[in-house]
Amino acid sequence: MTATGPDSRLSWSTPPAALVACGIGGLVLAMAAIVSTDGPGRLLIGVAAVGLLGLTALGVRQRPRLAVEPGAPVHIVVRGLTGPQRYTPEQILRVRVVYYRRLGRRMPMLEMDVDNSGEERLLIFGRWDLGARPEDVLEVLRAHLSR
Repeated sequence: MTATGPDSRLSWSTPPAALVACGIGGLVLAMAAIVSTDGPGRLLIGVAAVGLLGLTALGVRQRPRLAVEPGAPVHIVVRGLTGPQRYTPEQILRVRVVYYRRLGRRMPMLEMDVDNSGEERLLIFGRWDLGARPEDVLEVLRAHLSR
């Protein structure tokens, strides 16, 4: 994927199908908790339902999770619970892909070190956050940050 081509993406977020699946799963678990007659089972199913519905709400609230706003200067926008944060190329200290071991596999994560009002922050994005391979996102970010 090239950063200058017409098919290049400038925003990344959790895939909508994944959020729909989580939402449906949360609703199914909530209904199962309601009809369950076993007290401890009802509690565990209810906790799982709340977790899935919370994950769905978080994913919807943070769309798009990471975006590039082209212009002069370029801004990198990171959405969180409190809303979007904008960073200029001067505030981006380092961007790289790091491989972490999770569940016996090496999983790529996009790491960004940013200067947020004088203090350094580490932002980590996985495939769930981006809906794309972190290596591809890194390529696009580097192309836009180097301008």
